[in-house]
Amino acid sequence: MSSASRAWIVATSVGVVEALKDQGICRWNSSLRSTQQHLRNQARSISQAKKLSSSSAMISNRLKDEKAKQSEESLRTVMYLSCWGPN
Repeated sequence: MSSASRAWIVATSVGVVEALKDQGICRWNSSLRSTQQHLRNQARSISQAKKLSSSSAMISNRLKDEKAKQSEESLRTVMYLSCWGPN
């Protein structure tokens, strides 16, 4: 290829890019970026919600364990009093 034909190809390519910019094709790029950013933010909020729900589940499990221990202790007290308490 001669240098003149290469120069024409480059000039044509630059012209096409500039024409596409004038038609608003670059606006698509910004809207795609904003959509991508929005999806990233939603993914972060979903992961934070999962963390919060897992921590609340842990608290709920602790409360259930404490309640089970308390009921077991009260059952022991009743059994002790029924066996060794006043007749």
